[in-house]
Amino acid sequence: MKFTTRELTTLAVFGVLWGIVEMSLGTVLKSLNIPFSGAVLASIGLTVAMIGRLYVPRRGSTLFIGVIATILKLFSLGGIIIGPMVGILSEALIAELVLSLLGQPRRRWFVIAGSLGVAWAMAQPFVTNPLLFGRSLVSVWLNMLDQGSRYLGIDTSAAWIIVVLMIVIHLALGTVAGWAAWRIGQELQSRTGKKPTYTASTIEQPSKQYEG
Repeated sequence: MKFTTRELTTLAVFGVLWGIVEMSLGTVLKSLNIPFSGAVLASIGLTVAMIGRLYVPRRGSTLFIGVIATILKLFSLGGIIIGPMVGILSEALIAELVLSLLGQPRRRWFVIAGSLGVAWAMAQPFVTNPLLFGRSLVSVWLNMLDQGSRYLGIDTSAAWIIVVLMIVIHLALGTVAGWAAWRIGQELQSRTGKKPTYTASTIEQPSKQYEG
C-alpha cells in the first residue's frame, strides 16, 4: 500500500472531514440524547470515507481515512474516548475489507460496505465493553434492550422485536450512507472533471468504468 503525495493529501482531507463530524456533530447529538446517534454518526462518517474511496480507489484508502479521523477524535472535548475511537477505526476497517475484497467499485458494494459498517455500531458494545471496561455480556444486552425500548416505545418484554427493529434501522442508515457516497462522489467527480487514477495496486480494471 503506497500512495502518492497527492493521494495522501486527498485522503487526509476526507479523514479530517470525518474527524470534524465526530468532534462537532457527535458532541451535539450525544448532548441532546438523539436516538441512534451512534448509527447516525457512523453513516455520515462512512459516507465521507467512501466518497474519498472514489477519489482514491486503492486498497487501504478507506482505512487510511478512518485512521486520520480516529487521530482527530483524540482532540474531542472531554479527552480521549476509547469507545468512539475504536468505533471509527472498526467502521473504516469493515468498509475497507468489503470494498477491497469485492473488487471493482459498484454501487451495491458501497451499499454493503455502508450497511455492515453502520451495523457495527450496534454490535461494538458486545466486544469493547467486556474487553475494555469489564462489563458482562448480560449487562450489555440489558442496556441495549433498555435503550431500544426508550427509543422505539416498545416494552422490553418484546426483546426480539426491539432487536430486529434496531438491526433494520442500522442497516437502513448504512444503505443510505453507501448509496449517498456513490451518488455524491460520482456527482462531485463529474462536476470537477476528476477521473479515478488506476495503478497496478488498484483493485479495479483500468479498461472499465464505474458501474451502478
